Amino acid sequence: MIMRPGHQLLLPANPFFIFGSLLAALGLNMLQNMGLFGRAAWTPDFMALVLVFWSIHQPQRIGVGVAFVFGILVDVHQGALLGQQALAYTVLSFLAIAIHRRLLWFPVPSQALQVFPLFAAAHAIELICRLAAGGAFPGWLILLAPVLESLLWPVVSVILLAPQRRSPDPDAHRPL
Repeated sequence: MIMRPGHQLLLPANPFFIFGSLLAALGLNMLQNMGLFGRAAWTPDFMALVLVFWSIHQPQRIGVGVAFVFGILVDVHQGALLGQQALAYTVLSFLAIAIHRRLLWFPVPSQALQVFPLFAAAHAIELICRLAAGGAFPGWLILLAPVLESLLWPVVSVILLAPQRRSPDPDAHRPL
């Protein structure tokens, strides 16, 4: 693959780190739902954020099946309609895998703009499922969640790619 100028060569991703970060995101979602704001509609979905990140950077390891399993786990924790988050995460993962080759050519701020529609679609799916099941409308602040998730994209990119970054100074023992 031809690399962009100034783009750093990354080490292979450790599968334990990938699944550890997914479990950490699940834990953050659980803490957030039990915390100060409760299940506020405007809070970012860390699980969706990390799933999209790994679906873009490691589509051969993290796919629709992993997204479905974590969606079921989030549904069970939230006591929501079983399959609501699973459907949203599955569609989110599919869309992320569909655009991953194109998206990786852009710098991180541009990536944040391009993953915004994915997050908005996932929240729209959750809202449609909730309303179809007879749930209450959570309020217009739900429109803030995809914006916050897109703003967190650069932070998540830096944190999750940190273990893969190579040393910028090659020496005799590290030729690349």
